[in-house]
Parts: sequence; C-alpha cells; structure tokens
Amino acid sequence: MGGGAEVDDDVLDVRAVGFSPIKGTRHLVQPKARFDAAGPLGDRRFCLVDMRTRRVLRTVQNPSLLAVVARMQGEALETVLPDGSAVTAVPEPTGETLTCDYWGRAVDLTFTDGDHDELFSTHLGRPVRLAEAPRGGVVFGQPLTIVATASLAEVAGGAAVTDLFHRFRATLLVDTDEPFVEETWLGRVMTVRGTVDGLRLRIGGPVPRCAVIDLDPTTGERTGSLLTTLAATRATNRAGEPFFGVYAEVV
Repeated sequence: MGGGAEVDDDVLDVRAVGFSPIKGTRHLVQPKARFDAAGPLGDRRFCLVDMRTRRVLRTVQNPSLLAVVARMQGEALETVLPDGSAVTAVPEPTGETLTCDYWGRAVDLTFTDGDHDELFSTHLGRPVRLAEAPRGGVVFGQPLTIVATASLAEVAGGAAVTDLFHRFRATLLVDTDEPFVEETWLGRVMTVRGTVDGLRLRIGGPVPRCAVIDLDPTTGERTGSLLTTLAATRATNRAGEPFFGVYAEVV
C-alpha cells in the first residue's frame, strides 16, 4: 500500500469485482461493473420471496440457489438452471408490493411479472416470486465487502483464491502481500486501481461470516469446514461468527 502522508493517497489494487443481480444466486465476476454512491449498480437488484412465509430467501437456507446463474442482458434478466432450463425476459413490475422484514429493517419490494417465478418455483420445489428491491434493500451491512488475496491464501487449505472469493461472495478482491492487513485499514479512504479505476472507498469494520462459506459456490453442496477453521483462529462477534474481510462504502 502507498505510504503517503494523507490517508486518501493509499491505493487499493483490485483484481476482480463480483456480485449477482438476484440475491442468493451464483456469485459471478463482473468485469464491466459500474459504481455510484450506493455501490455497484445491479448488485442484488432482485430477490426471491417465499409466498408461504412472505420472507426474502437467504442463501444459507436455500443453498441450491448457488447453482443458478443470473445475468443482466441489457434490461433483460437471464436465469439458467443447472439442467439448462432458462428464462431471459425483462422483469416488468406488476404494481404489487410487499413490505418484508430484512434483518430488522422494513423493506418495500415490488413483484415482477414473467416466467422467472415458474423457473425458480420449479427449482426450489415451492412457490416463490421474483421481486425488485430498492438499492441496498436486501444487503446486510455496508454496500461493499472486500476480501484480500494474502488473507485468502492464508486460509485456503489448497483451495484456489478465486474459489474462495466466490465462497465469501465479496464485492471486491484486492491484492495484498500481508495476511489480514485489511483489518488495519478501518476509517481510511482509499483509491481503487484496476477494474474500477479511480473509485474512492472508505473502509469499514470486519465482516462476520456464516455457513454460506462452507458451500460450493457453483453447486450449493456443503464441501468444506471453513467456518469451523475460521472460528478457531479468528476473532468472532457475540454470536460466535468469525470475522473475515472488511466492509466499505463509496465516498
């Protein structure tokens, strides 16, 4: 990292940007990502609602969502299941709304019309509907999360760094030489170099992790014990969730 006298002289080398347009579906590298003050455009723009419980689906409770690839093709949302079944259509708002509780916040969702509902209902084996969320509405914590290459290598246990980037479902993968150095950046303003050149970020606190990191990021199958490893070696919050990576926001 840069050693200038001003904190905003520090440079953050970004190797990749990642997110999904539908909360819970496969985390993908987004080489053409654009950002505004609220974070990456299109990140978790949509979510799925269980019509029996009227709750937003979460990855940890619905791991098979990780096997679904979702991409924006212009204004159309393309979704592809593992068996090749696919829908590509513009999710048109129906005018129906639902207020859901999301981690203690009331979030107003707008249902959409199209064949995505049937595709996901078939995949999950129960009725669900696709809904559009307000920016950041179904995002836990701050808009961005960062994981660093040296820290991933430290906990990799032979796994590829890119695989772990997707397991942690981070917004940014940054290059570092020292494991966990990102935990010393709290409060710093840093300028991005690389994929989103010139973006300025304020670094936040550490990110608590849940069992999602033990799931294969392409199938949703439980394939590891990374959470247990981190809990034994890293600081945890009051719920016993180990910290890995840091939050950030655009400035």
